[in-house]
Amino acid sequence: YRAAVTAALQDARRMTRLIDGLLNLAKADYMKEQIKMEEIRLDELLLDVRAYILRTHPDYRIHLLFEREEADDDRLITVRGNSYLLAIALSNLIENNCKYSADRTSCIQISYWERWAVLHLSDDGEGMSETDKQHLFTLFYRGSSERVVEGHGIGMALSQKIIRLHGGEIAVRSEPGRGTTFAVELPHV
Repeated sequence: YRAAVTAALQDARRMTRLIDGLLNLAKADYMKEQIKMEEIRLDELLLDVRAYILRTHPDYRIHLLFEREEADDDRLITVRGNSYLLAIALSNLIENNCKYSADRTSCIQISYWERWAVLHLSDDGEGMSETDKQHLFTLFYRGSSERVVEGHGIGMALSQKIIRLHGGEIAVRSEPGRGTTFAVELPHV
């Protein structure tokens, strides 16, 4: 009976994560005019996202690095956006770093360049094949590690959709055995 109840609970949690992912995907399909936008400091948002992830995954390690601490103008790391949706996108990227690295670590660099606030989210994990990189942002695509790491293939497509909804871009750099880095650029205020 215990094994059956445990299996049912695990199935229910997986189903809840799938439903949450699909609902968030539907929210990201709203038109920009339908979404409440406000000024958001990325450093503060990342601290909140980090705290949330560490509560649910205490074995993860998330390091925040500020590339240019001498900047006096907070607007260089402030974006106009929806904090709920941006938190989902960043959570997906950070959790992906942690899930696919042996030491469960994500290192996030915050910087700016010209009109962009720039985030680099890196791990020293197994990296991705060229095929996996080409399909990474395809909805329901599960890479070659699908048997190793749990998921539904929604997170990366959702993250890309949210970043683009905010006028930004996302790219990935990865090599097998050398880790993965997501580069996110969002226009600052």
